[in-house]
Amino acid sequence: MLQSPRLTFMNTDLATQLLFELFSGLPRQGPGCPAATRQAFSLVPPLSSGARVLDVGCGSGVQTVELARLTDARITAIDIYEPLVRKLNRKAAAEGFDGRLQAHVADMAHLDFAPGSFDLIWSEGSIFIVGFEQGLRDWRPLLKPRGYLAVSDLCWLKPDVPRECTDYLNGLCPRGVFDADAMLAKIAGCGYRCAGHFALPASAWWDDYYTPLQRSLGPFREKYPGEPALSITSGAEQEIEMFRRYSDYYGYVFFLMERAGD
Repeated sequence: MLQSPRLTFMNTDLATQLLFELFSGLPRQGPGCPAATRQAFSLVPPLSSGARVLDVGCGSGVQTVELARLTDARITAIDIYEPLVRKLNRKAAAEGFDGRLQAHVADMAHLDFAPGSFDLIWSEGSIFIVGFEQGLRDWRPLLKPRGYLAVSDLCWLKPDVPRECTDYLNGLCPRGVFDADAMLAKIAGCGYRCAGHFALPASAWWDDYYTPLQRSLGPFREKYPGEPALSITSGAEQEIEMFRRYSDYYGYVFFLMERAGD
């Protein structure tokens, strides 16, 4: 469920259930902010009337609703956790977007949309679930020719990263952590032209993600004493502390890219 540097827990049904419960109560399930969504969207050419957008791994859908405010496109959002999908559909109805924004339960690793279905695919902080390159390859056929893909993922922001930080993040990210230049090379290798990229500010981690998470850990620990909840809360506290100490060295980078080669 985490859409930030990954916590590693016991792979049990109970641990998964508790993880979902903890993070589904947050405003966002990973780093992000409306300003970053708007900045990224500004790099996309104007969408035509009747354009279709897919939000992959939408979570509670803060960015999905923001997209609905920015465009008249028809938006499909998918997430694997049904309570979050229901939450987003309620938000869409409350804001009057339910006629063109619909969220569905689906696995991002097994999308069954027809080729060329979407003008824009959006994925804030969730592509790590399938892997950066795998997601770019799998989702490219779903875009129309010259369609756009917007994703944010973890990157090194500067060189000479302290050993404690590299050991921690590489331990959580089995596919590795890369700098923006390496990510741009992966983008080109997967058949896209990069239209722009930028790093999210530290406030995008704290305001709607880490600060609410910190407030939730105590009540969660009281509600679920013992394992696996203890591993979940300890892991979350370690993640927050590592970001507090080393946020100059790593963060999320938003990449905007156009399907090339058509």
